[in-house]
Amino acid sequence: MPAASSQAPALSGTWCRLHPFSPVARIGISLGVVLVIGLPTFAGQQTPSGQTVDLVVVCIAAVLVVAAAVVSWLVTRWRVVGDELQIDTGLVYRQSLRFPLRRVQAVDIVAPLTARILGLAEVRIVSAGTGHHQHGHLAYLSNQDAALVRAQLLALAHGLARETPEPPALPLFHVDNGRLITASLLRGPWLGLLLLLAIAAALAAVNPGGPAGSAHRDSAEAVASLVSAAVTGVLALGLDVARTVNGDFDFTVGEAPDGLRLHRGLLQKRHETVPYGRIQAVRLLQPLLWRPFGWARVELDVARQPEARRQGEARQLSHLLAPVATLDQARWLIGRLAPGVPATLTRSGAPPRRAILRAPLAYHYLSMWHDGRWLVTQTGRVRPALVIVPLEKAQSIRLESGPLLRALRLANLRVDTAGRRWVAEALCRDEDEANVLVERLGGLARQARRLSW
Repeated sequence: MPAASSQAPALSGTWCRLHPFSPVARIGISLGVVLVIGLPTFAGQQTPSGQTVDLVVVCIAAVLVVAAAVVSWLVTRWRVVGDELQIDTGLVYRQSLRFPLRRVQAVDIVAPLTARILGLAEVRIVSAGTGHHQHGHLAYLSNQDAALVRAQLLALAHGLARETPEPPALPLFHVDNGRLITASLLRGPWLGLLLLLAIAAALAAVNPGGPAGSAHRDSAEAVASLVSAAVTGVLALGLDVARTVNGDFDFTVGEAPDGLRLHRGLLQKRHETVPYGRIQAVRLLQPLLWRPFGWARVELDVARQPEARRQGEARQLSHLLAPVATLDQARWLIGRLAPGVPATLTRSGAPPRRAILRAPLAYHYLSMWHDGRWLVTQTGRVRPALVIVPLEKAQSIRLESGPLLRALRLANLRVDTAGRRWVAEALCRDEDEANVLVERLGGLARQARRLSW
């Protein structure tokens, strides 16, 4: 690291604080929330005494937010000693976090809007294991320091010299932002909203302005309720679309020796690395409203702790390979991760004909395929899903058979992984075939794990 870097001593074993502007980046959103909530209340007061009290309350809340951010910065320090990253933080409740670098799986850079304005970024360390403190955070460093710290932590984690540069990534895919916005709008909930609006329009057309009376009032109230629900639905869906576009805007995937590099975000930039060893399954989805355009979505299920400490971590731990892409692009990306896997499953892997009695609508979409390394299953009709699981990642293989399935001599085969987000499901298989598959796939999984070692 260059000598001018303020974080160079920390990598040599000396305690260092984070960037001095870190409190400003931390309080940006919190202070904005205080002002947005407090100022309208202050302006709405009719009496000077009421305005004075509200102004004092808002000022006290703002001072407390600023003081908490400054104290947090003062009591937080970090360093690297030997092969261990150490972070000390907390005033009343002191925490000394230790992250063995040999257990570090990824080092990501996250830059929220307030931090980007100040030229800062957060370095996030993703460590193996399922303990309470699975992630370490250095929030915030300058952009230059964040990139250099990330590169050196990765080098140390891989047992390389500290000055070893980060390996370059081969670009694989870049999302079309116009397609991303359109695809975000073409979602299933919009169908329900359009149906609601159609009902409201029909009620208004049936009785647009008839004689005054209870029937007319009831009709008007029903239309008003539907319009109100529709407006609420539009706002909720609009926020969901905005959140999706903000999170996946300018999405880019690169391929590097240490894993997949993901870069995305509009207001908040995220630069993540998904090590190949953490990938538990790949899923290709074709939502109903996307199929006329030939679009698909590719998702990755990664190894993670059983319960995220914050609800917001669910999305961070569930990575995308392509938020929206053409079907050919999606299949090409899957081919890069799972070479030799067929792009589409044929009817030769379909369940027996009697399975149509159990799944009459989805029967023609059910199929499975496997070789010595991969298991591929296909399910769904409204939203067909192709799930690809490396057999070396299989945690359990189980059969399930309810009364109707047993009557038809059928069984469902499910393969679980450490990802815990979805499972590979071979539905409505012949009972004898399913029993054979359990033994065969179990043996192939053990063999694949031995070869991966």
